[in-house]
Amino acid sequence: MRTVAGSADRIVVVGAGLSGLAAALHLAGRGRQVTVVERALGPGGRAGRRDADGYRMDTGPTVLTMPGIVADTLAAVGESLDARLPLVRLDPAYRAHFADGTTLDVRTDAEAMTDAVRAFAGPSEAAGYRRLRHWLTRLYEAEYARFMAANVDSPFGLLTPELARLVVLGGFGRWDCAVGRFLRDERLRRVFTFQALYAGLAPSRALALYAVIAYMDTVGGVYFPRGGVRALPDALAGAAADAGVTFRYATAVASLERRGRRITAVRTDEDERIRCDAIVLSCDLPEAYRLLGGAPHRAWRLRPAPSAVVLHLAASGAWAGTGHHNLLFGECWETVFDDLVRDGRLMRDPSLLLTRPTATDPSLAPPGRQLMSLLAPVPNLADRPTDWDRLGPAYARELLEVVAGRLGFAPSTVDTLHVLTPADWRRQGLVAGTPFSLAHTFAQTGPFRPANLPRTADNAVLAGCGTVPGVGVPTALLSGRLAADRVTGVVAARRVGIGPARRRASDPASGRR
Repeated sequence: MRTVAGSADRIVVVGAGLSGLAAALHLAGRGRQVTVVERALGPGGRAGRRDADGYRMDTGPTVLTMPGIVADTLAAVGESLDARLPLVRLDPAYRAHFADGTTLDVRTDAEAMTDAVRAFAGPSEAAGYRRLRHWLTRLYEAEYARFMAANVDSPFGLLTPELARLVVLGGFGRWDCAVGRFLRDERLRRVFTFQALYAGLAPSRALALYAVIAYMDTVGGVYFPRGGVRALPDALAGAAADAGVTFRYATAVASLERRGRRITAVRTDEDERIRCDAIVLSCDLPEAYRLLGGAPHRAWRLRPAPSAVVLHLAASGAWAGTGHHNLLFGECWETVFDDLVRDGRLMRDPSLLLTRPTATDPSLAPPGRQLMSLLAPVPNLADRPTDWDRLGPAYARELLEVVAGRLGFAPSTVDTLHVLTPADWRRQGLVAGTPFSLAHTFAQTGPFRPANLPRTADNAVLAGCGTVPGVGVPTALLSGRLAADRVTGVVAARRVGIGPARRRASDPASGRR
């Protein structure tokens, strides 16, 4: 594995998002002097927040999986997950609502989910679910250590026994076909393929190896920290500060100083100079490449993932029939991906994610009130240039009416607190106005994804969802650790964390790195 050249005792990390915080923790735990420079007023990056009138909104990710990776990140400086970030395991992980009026609680306990599938679709589908669960676990075992949690310098580095296992498991086929080998009920297939939206592809186009995302939530489990997902970056930043990491919030990086091919200092927008031996750039790719002096040449154009419109909503009542996370499927599943990915248009028959965090933590809203977020995938601004500042309010009302019709409430009983659109993501500097960065096409997977060790400087490393291993909370944290490994070389973990799940496949905190 290649690492940065020369000494690397003083490190500057640009960006206090999840990947930057993870890099800072791993580097501090390895004895480096770390300074984190962040343009915002606090940590989080894409895991943002907004507070208004007693509502505490998460404006970034709402689904947290694979807590063992969080535990390993904190363990880099001798901290424990239980002390820093108490988590609640959600049961069910999701409640799926289908257009025919049926619902299914998606549980991560094998026996409970088998019983639920049997009652929902019959004994044959229940047996198929057990086989699918076994396949997902084997897929995860084959992928994690070598393809997700390790740096690879070239495609030839993938020629390992694990690659052969992936081939045998059908990892290079199509996701929907792989799931279809086990499940015939079209509603159930949606539950185990909707995660393709996170990868920015239709299940019919996504490689089956990305079904490991379905392993993360339907087998590994979905969790929620008290106080909201914002508690995750707060916990990481707190642990880093206690470990000696210096944070410079409300400070933007204007430029990098160089001596030959080495970056020697960071210049802030107030013309302050922060010296460094190496730098980790965890900002979005366009900003990272601007600071480095240009993007590397690629034979093909980078393809962004679809974006999203997110409504933050408030209401009264108990909202019986909804869980913490609710999948609201439309009638025509295939048209969702045709619209978003193939045609670059708004969904004609929306499938949506409704999250109600007050189902687990009522303190996120005033007494007697519910806080919810509604996520609707939409095309990114490269695929569909749209004046979202003009269109956003009308589309938000349209979405609310769709959800009201499906769940049976009057739109007038729900207050819209805040709306986020691709225009807002673009103002944050996110490529093509999408919080999901680059799609996980084959040409943007593994060693074909933008590398975390750019060739334009000898002591710079990239981290974040635009580089390896990819998009999502667990992968962002892994990206920070992989960046630290590029600086120091691989070191032994302080804690036995998450890896190939040989001992207890359903436990996301078992196994080894």
